[in-house]
Amino acid sequence: MPFFTPPNWLFAPAWTVLYLLIGLVLYICWINGFWNNQKLKFAFFLQLALNFLWSPLFFGLQNPLLGLFDIITLDLAVIATVILLHRHSKLAFLLMLPYLAWILFATLLNFFIIILNP
Repeated sequence: MPFFTPPNWLFAPAWTVLYLLIGLVLYICWINGFWNNQKLKFAFFLQLALNFLWSPLFFGLQNPLLGLFDIITLDLAVIATVILLHRHSKLAFLLMLPYLAWILFATLLNFFIIILNP
């Protein structure tokens, strides 16, 4: 494992907070009618699907390389979501930034796991 891997106990609370923030963004989009923007809706649900796909690829199939391809695509989908949210709601935009930071960090972890385990 990379030297900068967080302790195992940190992952559950971190993801709990992040999923609560994602849920709050979903609620903000819903009540404000942002789903009329098809690009935003597509990017949001694509990033959610890619997020849910990563664990089965990385852990279930024990395939960090497939996990890396998924998480890089996830990074791009979250970046697109954040950019589109910025046009509609500063609050929703800000609520997504911790998630973006965490998955970028997770991408780095995934990459180094591959490098350290050829």
